Order: sequence, then structure tokens, then C-alpha cells
Amino acid sequence: MFNYACRRAKMDKKDALDVIKKLREASPKRKFVQAVDLIVNLQDLDFKKPEHQLDFYVVLPHNTGKKKKIAAFVDVDMIEEAKAACDVVIPLLQFEDYAKDKKRIKKLAKQNDYFIAQSTIMSKIAATFGRILGPKNKMPNPKAGCVIAPKTNIKPLYDKLQKTIRILARNKPLVQLCIGREDMVDEQLADNLFTVYDQLIHHLPKEKNNLKSIFIKTTMGKAVKVEV
Repeated sequence: MFNYACRRAKMDKKDALDVIKKLREASPKRKFVQAVDLIVNLQDLDFKKPEHQLDFYVVLPHNTGKKKKIAAFVDVDMIEEAKAACDVVIPLLQFEDYAKDKKRIKKLAKQNDYFIAQSTIMSKIAATFGRILGPKNKMPNPKAGCVIAPKTNIKPLYDKLQKTIRILARNKPLVQLCIGREDMVDEQLADNLFTVYDQLIHHLPKEKNNLKSIFIKTTMGKAVKVEV
């Protein structure tokens, strides 16, 4: 494991760029493009307290390199708009068919990263899909802007979700997520790393003091420990 210590009390963008350079040194090239993962171990949190639980979204400066599949639950008046923007469209008229086939809903949940919902049919979405999408953290979430009013232009939201990640820690003191791929330039990876770090500490009750350790690594590379 490669150990890299940041010089400042809190990471800044220059520190993040230095970390990415050290990551390159610790990560030999493979025959495939590796993901770049961030692993954060937390401390001094009591998850019985709602204010200590983490559940928020971060819009990264740069796409992580992996296309996110996005589905939309819509009524008849938004079908064409949704088809033009999203990967999968589930019209209200098909809800009864889905309600009879739980395996179909499970497949839908597995194949899509985010779900957009037309606000006027949200109760019907919850009744039909909630029992399966809910436990998988896939229900349309207002925090991510995924519950929309009728006649909303969906394309800007679709593009935003391509750069959106969810930071979730409600039971275990661990956050693990992908911030990019090794074929991205150093500055892009550093921007994404710093953005996640900055948002994370601002959502923690004791900010930096709730960070036990941070690692960054490629899929098959050595972990680089970042002391912050």
C-alpha cells in the first residue's frame, strides 16, 4: 500500500492532483481500462441518530466514464418527451402489467441506475414499484431532482444525472464509490476527488474529524492511503 500524506489541514485541489499522480505510480497498466475508486472509512458516528446518517447526492465536475442508464415513469402526456431523453420509459398504462410480474420489476431495477418520476403519478409509482425499488435505493428521489413536474424538459436532468453520484452511509461507517476511470486526465480525476471530499466533510457532524482513513485505487492497483 502506498502512503501519501496531504500537507494541509484539509485537502485542496493541488493536494488532490498530487494524490492522482501518486495513484498513477502505484497502478501498473492493465489490458483493460480500470475504474478509479474512492474508499472512505468513517469514525465517531452513531447511526441511530438521523443527523449522523449520510444520504446525499453530488454532481461531479466530470463524467465518471461509465454511462448511467436512466428510466422514466410518466403519464401519457410526457411519453414522447421521456422517449427522446431517457433509456427506458415506463408509461402509467403499463403499471398493471408490471404489478403482476415482480421479476420484471427486479430486472428493471438491476438494469437502470436512476429513475425519474412524473410528480402527478408518484403515489401510483410507489404502490406498484416501491416494495422492490425502495430497498434497492432506486426509488425516484427528490434530492437528486428525479421527481419532476409535468411538461418538464427531461434532457438537462438526464445529462446532470450522468455526473451524479450518491453518497450513502446509514448502517456502516464506510463510503465506497467510483470517481472516474484511469483514461481520464489527472485534472479531471483530481476535480472529482476534491468535489467528493469537500461535499463529504460538509455533511459530517464533525467534518474532517469524522474521517478515519481515505484510500484511492484503481481496479487492480495498489491502494494509495491519503492522510487528511
